Amino acid sequence: MKQHSFNALLILLAIALFSSCAETTKPQKEEAKTANLQVIRIELPSNGSLFAQGEKVEVKLKQLNNEIIADSILLFVDSQNFGKFQSNTMDIETQKLKFGTRQIRATAWLKGERQTASVSIMIKPSSTPKKLGYRIINTFPHDKEAYTQGLFYLNGFLVESTGQQGQSSLRKVELKTGKVLKSSSLERKYFGEGCALINGKIYQLTWTSRKGFIYDAENFNVLGTFNYPTQGWGLATANNQLVMSDGSHVLYFLEPENFAELRRVEVYDSNGPVSQLNELEYIDGKIWANVYQTDLVIVIDPETGAVESEINFKGLLKPSDRHSNIDVLNGIAWDSVSRRLFVTGKNWPNLFEVEVK
Repeated sequence: MKQHSFNALLILLAIALFSSCAETTKPQKEEAKTANLQVIRIELPSNGSLFAQGEKVEVKLKQLNNEIIADSILLFVDSQNFGKFQSNTMDIETQKLKFGTRQIRATAWLKGERQTASVSIMIKPSSTPKKLGYRIINTFPHDKEAYTQGLFYLNGFLVESTGQQGQSSLRKVELKTGKVLKSSSLERKYFGEGCALINGKIYQLTWTSRKGFIYDAENFNVLGTFNYPTQGWGLATANNQLVMSDGSHVLYFLEPENFAELRRVEVYDSNGPVSQLNELEYIDGKIWANVYQTDLVIVIDPETGAVESEINFKGLLKPSDRHSNIDVLNGIAWDSVSRRLFVTGKNWPNLFEVEVK
């Protein structure tokens, strides 16, 4: 009886030992091999390359290991599938790609696992902006102590936002005399920036505080505040939305009730991204933007971000108009009823009605 039990015990031990050996001889790293799949990288184009719309982009892959060949590799631009690689190269037609930063992705599949390699490129317009001229129609007085940050026309008057700590304000200005008829000052800690009117309310940005103020357009009483995650530079009203600049080449389209971002566009001309976008105005379906620290005002397609034309206002101020605190062009206002365009600058003694031609 004992002998039978001993034999049975030996059999059980042998089975256990066999099972243990079988476990250790299995290919343990099969999952890990594909979980960290590294099959390809993108050799061309290089990250950050700039291409004109309509120019072909060659995408060239490099196989990282000749012993590991992917089952398939797909090409994407942003979320659009451009098809399967038949070799290590594939061309992208850019005619229908949006201007701005586009992400190119090559996704390799092997036995159900995947690896994605990606680079970013920039698409710019192929045509140069039209150069427009101007002539002065009228000259009006402007407070030379007003560091103009935002400007718009409202019912025969100008509404102006001024900057500098301790001097920032929102003001109602008489056009013909430059007289300040009404004013609301910001606390010393705020640096006033762009302003715009929508639904009977005036919205005013501040520079680095990431906080804006909402006013009643009639009496300038503060109705509330709003926040945003970037710097605040220019602000304009485009139909039922607000458009904001932050000093970069990006324009943000915002919902005025809660300041939520609805969409954004990147602004490009034929040389590439146009940054330092500052004071904004919406005129006949286009966004006009002053390029900070220049005399340029550019006209932007709000759907594509393409710069369609530009006006160089160099020479607008006479040498005799200049003084020690004079600063750069900044301030665009549009009278949509009488179709008059006004421009001024920071601490300028004059505001000009101009005709662009």
